[in-house]
Amino acid sequence: MRIFRDLGDRLWAYVRSAPGTYVWLAVLFMTTVALHHMSPEFEQDFLRQRSTNIHELSNDPARVLVQSAMWIDDGRWLPYAVLYTVFHAQAERWLGTARWLMVCVAAHVLATLISEGALLRAVHEGVAPQSAVNTLDIGVSYALAGVVAVLTYRIAPPWRYLFLAVVLVVYGLPLLSTPTFTDFGHFVSVLIGLACYPLVRGRGKAWNPKETVAALRG
Repeated sequence: MRIFRDLGDRLWAYVRSAPGTYVWLAVLFMTTVALHHMSPEFEQDFLRQRSTNIHELSNDPARVLVQSAMWIDDGRWLPYAVLYTVFHAQAERWLGTARWLMVCVAAHVLATLISEGALLRAVHEGVAPQSAVNTLDIGVSYALAGVVAVLTYRIAPPWRYLFLAVVLVVYGLPLLSTPTFTDFGHFVSVLIGLACYPLVRGRGKAWNPKETVAALRG
């Protein structure tokens, strides 16, 4: 029993060290449960009203920019629990809640506006259909991409450049192969995260994987 109690205390301490991450994750859990109790037809209409598509952004941008970050359109919460723990929690513990939130907001808002602006231009030029103004665009992936990118500065060279290369490949390949406005938004989010370098100054020594491995070996 002592082992389980100690493990529980450590887990709780970890959660408390990244309050913003886990409050957000708790909200996503509740909204995901709510989605599972909706009919498919009602769910699509419900999400579209909270989507950051061109139509909704034109009518009430502040509302949909906030609401769209509170829902997961595929209804799968567990993968996000893992991703939030691996990336968001680490970034929040490193940067502090206020700076972490600034990265999230910058990536989510700016990438949304830039990608939807590009889509609007495509509609006006006839490259995209008029129906694209009501495309479902909801979720937390832009903020996640921005945070993943800013974590580049958490890692010491030369490992930093390997991590950055992986990030650019993961988010760049879809943009090069079968690009969508969402792929474009993800890549823009990565660039925004990298541009948040001023927020990471003075946040302590960069993590060196080699030192960690050496410490584990004793």
